[in-house]
Amino acid sequence: MTKEFLYNFINKYSLTVLGTTDKNNTAQTALVGFIVTPDLKIFFDTVKTSRKFKNLALKPSISFVFGWDGEQTVQYEGIARHPDKSELDTLLQKYFEVFPDGKDRNVNWKDITYFVVDPKWVRHSDFKEPVKIEEINFD
Repeated sequence: MTKEFLYNFINKYSLTVLGTTDKNNTAQTALVGFIVTPDLKIFFDTVKTSRKFKNLALKPSISFVFGWDGEQTVQYEGIARHPDKSELDTLLQKYFEVFPDGKDRNVNWKDITYFVVDPKWVRHSDFKEPVKIEEINFD
């Protein structure tokens, strides 16, 4: 399994479920629109009043699942952070290609914010016979 394979798999999707934990270590999930970069960074927007924003401000560990519509899935764990200005500008260009309505949110939503997630662990599972499960650690 290569980064290129994972990028191509994840890039087929524009929505994912993310997982965070709150201050009491209670698991919480949310559906988000996202983009992925060739180096497997995940980028998404949210509002500062959301649970995910509050959770990530306290605990930046985050998880995702991609590919629940077939026999293959990717599980992804990483650390979320706010991108710096130049990284944000680059990521927004690609994000707006996938989500043109994101331009309106960027301009008109006063509490919009962005996260980029650096991968720490990724598992690809293919449940077709013969079953194949592969992991990559990014430490």
